[in-house]
Amino acid sequence: MPAFSHKFRHSVILSASLAITFSGFLPAQGAYALSELQKVPGQSEPAKPADNAAPAAGEQKPAAPSAERTPGASDAAKPVEVIYDISKAPEPVRRMREQIVEAAASGDLERLRPLFGTGADRTQVTVGEPSNDPIATLKDVSGDPDGDEILAIILDIISTGFVHVGKGTSEEMYVWPYFAEKDLKQLSPPERVELLRIVTAGDLADMQEFGGYNFYRIGITPDGKWKFLTAGD
Repeated sequence: MPAFSHKFRHSVILSASLAITFSGFLPAQGAYALSELQKVPGQSEPAKPADNAAPAAGEQKPAAPSAERTPGASDAAKPVEVIYDISKAPEPVRRMREQIVEAAASGDLERLRPLFGTGADRTQVTVGEPSNDPIATLKDVSGDPDGDEILAIILDIISTGFVHVGKGTSEEMYVWPYFAEKDLKQLSPPERVELLRIVTAGDLADMQEFGGYNFYRIGITPDGKWKFLTAGD
């Protein structure tokens, strides 16, 4: 069988991952595309009022939604500060990022294990089937038996710009890639090119329809703990 590209394989893997990630709070709908998640099979669509219909007495006609806004994306009213200078992150964050890069570049998936931590501080890995062994989980979703594909994706993700979210709260985090906090319909041409180094054009179109970035992301806490490696929104 011919080998598939790692992006194509992860479009398939990501679809499976999203089905697992959201199964707890989305109604069961079978293998429907993301664009069909809002429509229940067999359910008739409510009649749509005419655009020029007069509002009822005392009622104001709602403003038309902006075509430029991705539904469900982060609040576009709050500008996202994209950071490329890693020196602006705390030293523990810089150290953990460097360790992740070194482990991923080594080609040995096991080198990630000590970075994942243990117990309550263990890195949240929510891709594929749930497992008590995050390394086994990553091998299962990789396109090759050794997990090299996942290591390449981690390098791609952590080489982008990042964002600082939840400042001053218990959820404060440094997150890669910054697309996780961006409205994907508001990307500049250079940002689109940067995102397409991680996903395919088809993936990007699906994300825009879905409502946001839903590929792999990495989160590191200010004190240098690798908080999560997840796929999903």
